[in-house]
Amino acid sequence: MEVTDVRLRRVNTDGRMKAIASITIDHEFVVHDIRVIDGNNGMFVAMPSKRTPDGEFRDIAHPISSTTREKIQAAVLTEYDRVGQEEESTIEAGA
Repeated sequence: MEVTDVRLRRVNTDGRMKAIASITIDHEFVVHDIRVIDGNNGMFVAMPSKRTPDGEFRDIAHPISSTTREKIQAAVLTEYDRVGQEEESTIEAGA
């Protein structure tokens, strides 16, 4: 399994959520609404979820193995960093 595309939209809020991403797996399967979260121990990726009637959140889609989770997280956070560097370069060039 390979993450073949990452689309990312940064979120400008004061909260911990920093971006929302969509990934494509093997050019064949897309997962939307993956969140980039600034947690207590650094940035991490939260899979798409919905609230159940009892108020808990349950993942809609999630990796089964830790290896797959690490691949997804690495791909999304790499894109998050790349987009951040582009934004900084644009701001510096315009200043």
